[in-house]
Formats: sequence, C-alpha cells, structure tokens
Amino acid sequence: MEYLILGIALFVILAVGGMVALLRSRSGPGTLEAPPEAPTITRPAPPAEEETAVVTRPAERPPLAEPVVVPEIELPPPSAGRLQRLRARLARSQSTLGQGLLNLLSRESLTDDDWDEIEDLLISADVGVAPSRMIVDELRTRVKVTGQLTPDQVRALLREQLVAQIGLDLPRALHVDAHGGHPAVVMVVGVNGTGKTTTTGKLSRVLIGDGKQVLLGAADTFRAAAAEQLTTWGERVGARVVRGPEGSDPASVAFEAVKQGIQDGVDTVIVDTAGRLHTKTGLMDELGKVKRVIEKQATVDEVLLVLDATTGQNGLTQARVFAEVVNVTGIALTKLDGTAKGGIVISVQRELGVPVKLVGLGEGPDDLAPFDPEAFVDAILG
Repeated sequence: MEYLILGIALFVILAVGGMVALLRSRSGPGTLEAPPEAPTITRPAPPAEEETAVVTRPAERPPLAEPVVVPEIELPPPSAGRLQRLRARLARSQSTLGQGLLNLLSRESLTDDDWDEIEDLLISADVGVAPSRMIVDELRTRVKVTGQLTPDQVRALLREQLVAQIGLDLPRALHVDAHGGHPAVVMVVGVNGTGKTTTTGKLSRVLIGDGKQVLLGAADTFRAAAAEQLTTWGERVGARVVRGPEGSDPASVAFEAVKQGIQDGVDTVIVDTAGRLHTKTGLMDELGKVKRVIEKQATVDEVLLVLDATTGQNGLTQARVFAEVVNVTGIALTKLDGTAKGGIVISVQRELGVPVKLVGLGEGPDDLAPFDPEAFVDAILG
C-alpha cells in the first residue's frame, strides 16, 4: 500500500515537471520587460544659424523731394481763321456802331442833321474827326447819285467805306521766319497795363500753333511778376524762356535771348520789354538801347506796339512817342472785345502810318488773332 502511494506521488511529480518543461521549451528564454516609453514632445526645429531671426530695418533713405510737376504741353490752334472764330465776340462789343450806322442810313430821306448824327457816331466810336468826315462825305455823294437805297445796299456801301478807311493794301503779315541762319526777332513794346507781357505769351501760342519754334526773352526786368508770367506762358507751349535777375539790365537779357535763339536754331525770338523803369534812365532811351544791342547779333524784324483799345484817342499819344524811338512796324490792339470802340483801328493807323497786325478779343490764351480788315468790318456790321 505504501509502495502504491509512493508510486502515485512520483508519477504526479514527474507529470507536473514534464508539463513545466514542455511549456518553457515553447515560450523560449525569458526576457526582461522594457519600461514604457516616455511620450514624445515634438518641438519646431530651431532655425539654422544663418536663418536666426534678426530684426531687419530698411536702410535709411533721404526724405523724398517734392515731386516736380511738369506742365502738360499744349498745342495751340493755328492762326488761320482765328478772327473768324472770334467774330461773334467782336460783333457783340461793336453792335452800337454797326447797328447805329445802318439804322441812320436806312432812313427814307437823310437831312443835314442826320448826316451830322452819322458823323458824330463815327467820331464817338474813335474813328477820328478827319476819317469820319471823309466817310460821311463819300456816303453823302453816293446816296445823292444813287437815290433811295435798300437795307442791303446801305450795308454794302457802308462796308465798302469802312474797309477802304482801314485799308486792304497795308502790309499786315508778321515777319517771324528765320533768315540768314538767324531767327527772326520780334520786340514787343508798350506801357505797363496794356497787356504787353500777356500779348507776348499769346503771340508765342499763335506762332507755335503755326508750327514754329519760339524762344522768349523776359527783358521786362523792372516789373517783378513779368518774368514769372512769361515763364508760365512758355511752359504751357514748350517755349524756352531766357530771363535775368530782377532789376538787371534789360539789354543784356535781350542779348542773351537772341544769342540762345541762334544756338538753338529757333525760328523766332520774342523779346518782352519794359513798360516803365524805376531808374533815372528814360524808358525810350532804354528801349533804343535794347534794340541796338540786339542788332549786334541779328536784325530786329518786328517792333510790335501794344495798345489798349479801351483808352481810345488817349492811346495815340503813347503810340506817337514809341514810334519815334523804335521804328514801330505793327500794332497789337488789345481788349477790343470790351468797351473799346472799333474805330480806333482806323485812327491809330492813320495817325502812325503803321498797320494793325494783331487784335486781342478776350482773356483766353488763344484770343489773339491776326487782323483781317474785311472780317473785322463784317463783325462790326453784324
């Protein structure tokens, strides 16, 4: 019995030991369990050395200068047809003269008093005493010969007489073309207040509109605003302006302007001169000097006298003095669209023996026009 118990016990021990051995052989040698891994914290990589964040400031720059405003160059209209385009403006200002004459001459019968009234109307329009009497005498003779006239005949007769007094045969062309390798030189003269500098600027537009190259000389050095005003006119049309310090010698500025015009090869040099001096030197002496200095280099082709048409007969005294000193070749009659009386054209030409070549008919930059006698009379008569 004891042997049986021992045998069973031994069998159990062997069985358990065999099972353990079998399990170990299947699972392999034992390994140590690694500790759990720590959580990974992802951080952005630091920038490379050359990419290290650096606060970069823009390089110091000098303050920006004020932008230079370059005026837009204008292209003025040509001179041809300017007076025709301005006829309506001229007609409005001269309607009293034209309509008054037409109304008087259209009466069924004209008495001596009527003819006196016609003469008075002409004189009040600044035609002048002598020309007015000549016109009345001619009209009176023609009416007696022809008899009663129709309104159209009256107008045609009056037109004929006015055109004859203004003159179709006077040389009104401006001499502004270069010649002999030199530019044409135009001197613009007149007292301050007549529109002299403005006329100089407007004349540059007339010539540039006709395709000419123009240089301006600001020789009115005794009026502070004159050079600035002329420079503004030049910038608008691309014309170069030669100027000097305020109060400098006008003759030297005129000389330099002509010299520069020769170098630049322009067609025309226009010299704006002083209308009043603040020195003991007489204005006329100074103008004579300017002309002589210019003629050391080139011929003075035109001397344009600027007259304010609104001054009427009073302007003729000025005209006579200028004509005696600088040999005026033409008249520029300004402000003819205002209260001016159109007869001044006849009287100034008769007084000086110099033709009206330009007329100013407004404040606009292109309101200066070459004078056309027939278009002028047609505008007066409406």
